[in-house]
Amino acid sequence: MEPIYATGMAAKLRSQWDRDKGLGQNDNAVKYLGQDFESLKVSCLQRRCLFEDNMFPAEASSLGFKELGPSSSKTHRVRWMRPPEICSRPLFIDNGATRTDICQGALGDCWLLAAIASLTLNDNLLHRVVPHGQDFDSLYAGIFHFQFWQFGEWLDVVIDDRLPVKDGKLLFVHSAEADEYWSALLEKAYAKLNGSYEALSGGSTSEGFVDFTGGVTENFDLQKAPSDLYSIIKRAVDRGSLLGCSIDISSNSDMEAVTFKKLVKGHAYSLTGVHEVAYRGIPTKLVRLRNPWGEIEWTGSWSDNSRDWDGVNSSVRAQLLNRSEDGEFWMSFNDFLREFTRLEICNLTPDALQASQLKKWSTSLFQGQWRRGSTAGGCRNFPASFWINPQFKLKLQHPDSASTSDCSFLVALMQKDRRQKRKEGKDMETIGFAIYEVPSECIGMSAVHLKQEFFLTNASRARSELFINLREVSSRLCLPSGEYIVVPSTFEPNKEADFVLRVFSEKPANSEHMDHEIEANLPPEPQLDESQIDPGFKSLFLQLAGSDMEISSTELQTILNKILKKHKDLKTDGFSHEACRSMVNLMDTDGNGKLGLTEFHVLWEKIKRYLTVFRKFDLDKSGTMNTYELRLALESSGFKLTNHLFQLIILRYSETDLTVDFDNFVSCLVRLETMFKTFTTMDTDKDGVISLNFFQVGVNSVFFSDFRTFLEMVIVLLEG
Repeated sequence: MEPIYATGMAAKLRSQWDRDKGLGQNDNAVKYLGQDFESLKVSCLQRRCLFEDNMFPAEASSLGFKELGPSSSKTHRVRWMRPPEICSRPLFIDNGATRTDICQGALGDCWLLAAIASLTLNDNLLHRVVPHGQDFDSLYAGIFHFQFWQFGEWLDVVIDDRLPVKDGKLLFVHSAEADEYWSALLEKAYAKLNGSYEALSGGSTSEGFVDFTGGVTENFDLQKAPSDLYSIIKRAVDRGSLLGCSIDISSNSDMEAVTFKKLVKGHAYSLTGVHEVAYRGIPTKLVRLRNPWGEIEWTGSWSDNSRDWDGVNSSVRAQLLNRSEDGEFWMSFNDFLREFTRLEICNLTPDALQASQLKKWSTSLFQGQWRRGSTAGGCRNFPASFWINPQFKLKLQHPDSASTSDCSFLVALMQKDRRQKRKEGKDMETIGFAIYEVPSECIGMSAVHLKQEFFLTNASRARSELFINLREVSSRLCLPSGEYIVVPSTFEPNKEADFVLRVFSEKPANSEHMDHEIEANLPPEPQLDESQIDPGFKSLFLQLAGSDMEISSTELQTILNKILKKHKDLKTDGFSHEACRSMVNLMDTDGNGKLGLTEFHVLWEKIKRYLTVFRKFDLDKSGTMNTYELRLALESSGFKLTNHLFQLIILRYSETDLTVDFDNFVSCLVRLETMFKTFTTMDTDKDGVISLNFFQVGVNSVFFSDFRTFLEMVIVLLEG
């Protein structure tokens, strides 16, 4: 176990160093699953074979797990074929990638296809996702690669070109041109990233937008559209932003229902253009939309066959109108507001969100976790646990203008890897965030985690509009300059997920993760000689210690468990021999593995103090502590720990119902105290860093460790 942990720690450090040097940027993407496109292709060419991807095999498991599972009728007779087996002269891209290259197949991923269609409007963006130099020519080796932004970094995803085919046709995405395959291969790479094709079923266009750009998305309810929405859309189109829209459904029976004028409900459309025309001399605002199905088009005003076009200048009409059943159509902006309910705009960089002029936004990104019992506190509706959620500080110090103290910023909270978990029966959690003003006594501090009392007596200054089960929730906000705490959470407590929190501000702003610095403020150990010990205690010791006048770990186990039986209010499984050995090690000053009179007396007083703390923080008098009570009890005992360390302690010392009984509480405190004393002893120059050699760490290298890393290492190595 030791080498595994140490290697993991080293890998973590190397990973951070690599990222500091630019790994994870689009021009230096992380190789997904360790697969290197260039070396794999060279190997295939040298061996004169076509690449077969064992990381995403041409098998039923790659199709799905339920609707597209192995026993589904939808997957019967599916074959995996390479493009040269499907047509005689396959092309990767035929005359440029266009939005008509994306036609939906038997998969409900219209949201993704709408995002891909928008991507084709910007060549620079497209070729960040679809790298140049891929084709079916002389260097063809059956291998392709694509790049996606995932939770703060770009990944390079390698695939083979075996595509699912049924009845001679591609089962999923296909191009209107029968011999063009870039869109089908892109969909396969995205399916691999998310675990299967079925994992892509259902979603929000903004999710695809973000993964193709690393940008940030804003959502608009078209029933409450701002007065300048058309100019917002026009500026977004002009700067290459990606736009998607949809019509909400009122029931499942509405899903993909077609309206009288041929719009599809619950379906993701791309918004691909805007134009203002003179209709019989009257300025008229138009928007251009595309249905990823490649068919079924709007039949109302300004549709392909509408007579409205007769009132437009012929050259303008020729420029804008394409009368074909390609899924793309124009409609008036007023009809758009009336017929559609939701608009999503993904700004490619955090520039000029709703501003008339380009401004560089300041950005911060934090990785975080919600873990059952330690950092998954749920929303404000759960005051007993809300405070344990991760907390992040935002310092707004530069107002938007000289005439105001207000600072504009955007907060985006994204949950990670949820599509991959669908086959386990899990889906998106319901997430959101709240923002609080930092109390005056904590201004300027970072090593602090606000407690329950603060949230019980202070209202939030801002929050996400909704708690919703989308991958990302974002809100554009404006607050006076000052320091604020952002608290991201799931709606209910004890819902586990990883997340990314991004903060964008129009003017420079400082952001940081609010967490305790590790501290161990322990009372000094009393220096006793036997003359200072109460005679009654000496008498008790003589009875317990036996003829050798010392107490071994086995004898200590017997003594403590007999005492525990007398405390009927404490729920406990009894002290284990391992726990008692730890106590002996903590107190054994002469190194003989046993406790003499003074050593046992100090331990006895320590356990009595632990019992007082336990009873104080067992607020509901249940005889156990929940994890929130444990955190407070540890602080009362002198220990301040980071969220990550507390998570490790919960994993080690809590029961399956996340309660901690008295023997585990004592064991935990003894371990922490032992580790602190060990670290302090080894830190001879008192600089907060120690070096551990081969024998101390269990790996063939010198390992430099601060107190936090040392605690993490020892908890994992010694506790298992």
